[in-house]
Parts: sequence; C-alpha cells; structure tokens
Amino acid sequence: MTISQNLADILARIAAARKAAIAPAPQTRLVAVSKTVPETGIREALAAGQRLFGENRVQEAQAKFPALKNDFPDLELHLIGPLQTNKVKEAAALFDVIQTLDRSKLADALAAERDKNGTCPRLFVQTNTGEEPQKAGVLPRDTANLIAYARKLELPLEGLMCIPPAEDDAAPHFAFLAKLARDHGLAHLSMGMSGDFELAVKFGATHVRVGSAIFGARAAIE
Repeated sequence: MTISQNLADILARIAAARKAAIAPAPQTRLVAVSKTVPETGIREALAAGQRLFGENRVQEAQAKFPALKNDFPDLELHLIGPLQTNKVKEAAALFDVIQTLDRSKLADALAAERDKNGTCPRLFVQTNTGEEPQKAGVLPRDTANLIAYARKLELPLEGLMCIPPAEDDAAPHFAFLAKLARDHGLAHLSMGMSGDFELAVKFGATHVRVGSAIFGARAAIE
C-alpha cells in the first residue's frame, strides 16, 4: 500500500475507534511520525492531506522541515523525542509543540528562551508511566510538581504524553494518564502508537502517534 492509502486506513480506524468509544475526546488528531522518513515520503503524506507530523530529533527535523513548512504553512510539527537543554533554541524555532517536557531544568530553559526571543512552543509533559529507567519522562509521583512548576513559569502547557512499556497492557497506563490530565485540567492527551492507537482512542487520546503503519518499517540511522 502507498503512504496515502496507509493514511486513509489509519484515519478510518481512528474514526471507527472513536465511534465505538464510550467517551472519546472531542477530537483525535493523527501525528504522522516521520523520523528517518525522507522528504519525498513526507511530501507524499502532505499531498494526501496530512498536516501534523512528529519527529524525534531536533537535528533530523532541521534538515527536512524548514523547506516543507515554507511550502505548507499550515504544517504542524511536534517534537516527540527527548530534548536536551542545549537544543532548546533550535527546537523552539522549529517545532509548534514539544511533547517531551520532563524536568524542571528543561522548563527553565524553555522559559529563558521565551523571555529572550518571545518564542515557546505549546508543551506536553511526558510522564514515564512504567517508571522505566532507560526511558525519558517524569516519574508519575513527580508529575504534579512539574505541572505546577511549568504553570508557575507561565509556560503554555496543554497536555500529557506517555509511552507505556512495550511488554505491558497499555490500558492501565492510558487510564492513569487520562485521570492525571483530568485532575490537573489539561485538555490534551498524546498516547497510542501503531500497535495500540485504537485502545488509546478509547481512553480519550487527543493525539495518537503513528509512524511505521503509515510510512513502513523505519530505516536504520546512525
């Protein structure tokens, strides 16, 4: 199947999952994860009408998206990989949303960049719901403090994001994140990937992140 056919299939599955859900989010948006995907593949998705993309690395996104954003002014780019503080300036200039705020030091850097250049992408806090040491994200017990800190800095915090452990049933992780968002008055939930996005829709995902099911198996990168 082509990228455009894959996109149509995923969008149809999201629509079906929303119809079957008891209380879906008001809207569920598809983030097409384009890490390692060449510009030609992204342009094929754009030609099919997709406008929301996710990248894991600032440097890779810088090589592809300035020209694409120039050609498609309504393109929206999300950072879904960890962000180092020394990349905050570049990230703030390129990304519309950063889904991976996970520590106060990064919040400080984003606030400093905003104060200096007037630019701050919309933000999600990434919660490490599985408490996996090798994975980015703030621990569940520390999430409330980070939300409060980001709000104290008057950062544009909109939602929460998680990546459940691959071996776990994702449902409890999605349910936990949804409750956390409700408890803190956050409207957006980024959860669910190629293998479990329909389940995420059931739990109220506003954003699902799908890569390989759209673009095919990822190429290895150095």
